[in-house]
Amino acid sequence: MNAATSARNETASAFALAVETFDRTKPVWILGHNDADGLSATALFARAFEAAGWEVRTRIVGRGESPWSDAMRAELARELAGGVIITDLGVRDALPKPGVPTVVVDHHVPGAPPAGATVISGHGQDPIPTSSLLAFWCAGVLADAEPWLWLAAVGLIGDMAEKAGFPEMEAARRFGVTALREAAALVNAPRRSASGDATPALRLLMAADGPKDVLSGERPEAAAVLAARAEVRRELEAARRVGPVVRGEVALIRFASPTQIHPLIAQQWRGRLRDKIVMAANTAYRPGWVHFAVRSAEDRDLVGFLAEHRPPGADEMYGSGHRQATGGALRPEDWNVFVAGLGFGAEATVPDTSAPEITA
Repeated sequence: MNAATSARNETASAFALAVETFDRTKPVWILGHNDADGLSATALFARAFEAAGWEVRTRIVGRGESPWSDAMRAELARELAGGVIITDLGVRDALPKPGVPTVVVDHHVPGAPPAGATVISGHGQDPIPTSSLLAFWCAGVLADAEPWLWLAAVGLIGDMAEKAGFPEMEAARRFGVTALREAAALVNAPRRSASGDATPALRLLMAADGPKDVLSGERPEAAAVLAARAEVRRELEAARRVGPVVRGEVALIRFASPTQIHPLIAQQWRGRLRDKIVMAANTAYRPGWVHFAVRSAEDRDLVGFLAEHRPPGADEMYGSGHRQATGGALRPEDWNVFVAGLGFGAEATVPDTSAPEITA
């Protein structure tokens, strides 16, 4: 048995054992991230549990939210739950529904595992499976997941793992590679929009029978998703005209947009400033915060880089994610401490979230 087959089998076995502890008389709750990988993983779990006869509730965890927060625990305290699945939202030493069997499925750099939960992590595998691929392996425990392989592929593409060498990605080519790529980009749009509401994208993935159906525009869920894509494209075009400010090894691109385009801007400049750590900062994404994305074309541990420069006021929203794709959110006062530590001056500080864009 090769390493890839062993990983798939171990994932399926761990999930099967965990589900045995769930209470079938109550709904299973699935909490997922709002990007293409998280949405695909959520859709896979929801489809699998529904196919197996379970009552399912889904909850997309979006802008400014955390499944590990007091607010989430208060929200779920009012809900009946026979089990909880948390996917593509990291690993933390906390539970949103204490006392209820919980499975955490994730592939990011993990924190301390929560006591009493089953953690299924792709981190440390080579290559690292995305949350959607882990979900596909898990879904096979409950139902025939093969018709939903395209969902795993959408998540793989969304998290830039298309060329990692997974056989599932190769098998999914029968659905059309171009359609899969376009579907991944499309379902990513709502969470980047000003509203940040990715619910229509999840509904579209739950209803469609393949990527071409996602792109057809014929389903009622598609209208909101297409409108979000148009909005994001307009904002992205404007932000692309903002140039970087370079201090040492860091290139900062700062702009103001209500949309979540800072990861896209960081990725764009990553290819142009190949010897720099690129940081795209958005001062208008969420009032009272500076959200930023960090990328590098070099083999840099960016999570470690942010840990080295962590300001005192940073919380769990700072410095998580992938080794080469990370970022966070800081209050203005903490942002100013952070950028000062990187060598920037007044050109990078933020007196408030209405600060003008830097265009130099």
